[in-house]
Amino acid sequence: MREIFRAAFVIARRDFIAIVYSKAFIFFLLGPLLPVLVGFAAGNLGGQIAKQVARPVVGIALSQADADKILMARSALSKTLGDRYFSEMKVVGDAEVGQVSPQAYLQKKSDSFTVVVTGTLEKPIVTGTANSIRRERPDIELLAGYAQSGGSLILPTATSDIVVETANNDKQLRTITAQGGQVLVLFLTMLLAGMVLSNLVEEKSNKIIEILAASVPMESVFLGKLFAMLAMALLGIAVWTTIGIIGFMAVSPNLPSYPTPAVGWPIFIGLCFAYFVMAYLMLGALFLGIGAMAATVREVQTISMPVTMVQLINFFFASYALTKTGEPMEIFAAVFPFSSPFAMIGRAALEPMLWHHGVAIIGQLLFAVLLLRLGVYLFKKNVMKSGNAGRVKDGSKRKLLGADQNSSITSRHTN
Repeated sequence: MREIFRAAFVIARRDFIAIVYSKAFIFFLLGPLLPVLVGFAAGNLGGQIAKQVARPVVGIALSQADADKILMARSALSKTLGDRYFSEMKVVGDAEVGQVSPQAYLQKKSDSFTVVVTGTLEKPIVTGTANSIRRERPDIELLAGYAQSGGSLILPTATSDIVVETANNDKQLRTITAQGGQVLVLFLTMLLAGMVLSNLVEEKSNKIIEILAASVPMESVFLGKLFAMLAMALLGIAVWTTIGIIGFMAVSPNLPSYPTPAVGWPIFIGLCFAYFVMAYLMLGALFLGIGAMAATVREVQTISMPVTMVQLINFFFASYALTKTGEPMEIFAAVFPFSSPFAMIGRAALEPMLWHHGVAIIGQLLFAVLLLRLGVYLFKKNVMKSGNAGRVKDGSKRKLLGADQNSSITSRHTN
């Protein structure tokens, strides 16, 4: 066993140095950052476009005196409620005096009014679609009432009394934290575990795997490659996390706030890290077995797609079981190895108990070892056996050829 781990460490160090010191590793680190930056820019641009296109504008078609009063009321109340509380308002004139119907104002594409207010302050008439009226009517009534009172309507200022936690900060709120941890672990696992496949297929095509198989046990080869890929993944996560924290601090001094998990943030982050490692080891061991059996990259892509889809099904199953803590479905999701990391992340956010996490991590580690041994067994049986059989046949042919040559030489000497 000591020799296996020693050889595995040599293989892992070789692969890790070969990957990290290559130029492609820089692009690997930049790869996930570019989609995030593009998505962030596209989201902000889309939000600005949507805000400009769908910006509600209220047309004021009252008399000039009433229009001035309602605009003054909006200005006064905006100081208390905020300028964004009210929609933008534009005076278009008196619909009755100008003999222009509210429907005509709504049909003008240059103004893009959502509603038009006509009538008087005592009896305002709001014209528009049902949804627009439902959204704008309370604000118009508030402004009309404040304008009629001449500013004597005084809104009280509430005093803030902040508490750390309320009864609402329970399972419903902590589910948000659980789902965030599950999505993060799934994303990182799917992003990083697939690299194990291509690495083994390349070495098979270059005949390097034959040299390694002749030098060290295959268990050491598989174990070393798995831990090399894990170390590379952890290095990438460290770089991305550092860049992400710096970016958040540059954009906003406060990081996003999420409901506190039941086990507390330090333990929850540690458990998420542990379950990512377990998920990576299990999926990486499975991918190693697939890569060992596949002959080309095309075969790897064909086989890995169903595996990825099954992993997504396990994730959705664990996410659904999140709402059924303690029920048979949730217990099965926590016990089944491939869904266990995601289900246990949900438990860490919802329940304060810790002992079941130790049991789950040990079980997942044993299952990863079982998958690794199964991959080694299949590789020895199907790949190395065929190579040995070929060499035995070639050797037998050489023996027969040598025997024939010896017999011919002996007959010549005899003659």
